[in-house]
Amino acid sequence: MRTAYHDRLDTMVEQLGHMTRMVASAMSKSNNALLDADLEVAERVIAADQQIDSVREELDNEVLSILALESPVAGELRLVVAVLRISATLERMGDLAVHIAKVARMRYPESAVPAELRGMILEMGQIAELVVQKAGSGLVARDGSLLDEIERDDDRMDALHRKLFTLLLDDDWDHGIEAAIDITLISRYYERFADHAVSLARRVAADF
Repeated sequence: MRTAYHDRLDTMVEQLGHMTRMVASAMSKSNNALLDADLEVAERVIAADQQIDSVREELDNEVLSILALESPVAGELRLVVAVLRISATLERMGDLAVHIAKVARMRYPESAVPAELRGMILEMGQIAELVVQKAGSGLVARDGSLLDEIERDDDRMDALHRKLFTLLLDDDWDHGIEAAIDITLISRYYERFADHAVSLARRVAADF
């Protein structure tokens, strides 16, 4: 019976790994939709978010079942609670990818990103993809050793976020208020995405 119980715990971690890959895919597609003004890709990201939500719901139900039937203690209890929190974090990360896709959809057929900012937004998107991939690798391996790397990546994201704000407030900004709002939101979505990846990695380091 305990073997079946531990199989359930392992399966939850595997589902989290699957959820992480779904979020990474959503972010990658959102980056492409944003920079390429690709409406079809943006719509796919938005539609696929329901699948991420469904996995989170399945994990929540499994956690409640284990808490009720198995009475986990000590390390097992920390793992079960961590699964609950990580699934919520991944769902929020998926939502942030959707927010980026929705900006791309709203400005179609134009790009929401002015030409001179494309390099910075591209870099922010690449960092977002990198941190979720690293966090997912650590999660599946139950290894918190990538935390320092992810935190350094997050520092790079924060620096880009601050630099964008400096550009938006500069007197030379000539793209109007609408574009400034778009870039402000996009930058914030990327910055929060990386913050959530750090939170996930810290949870793995502490509880797995």
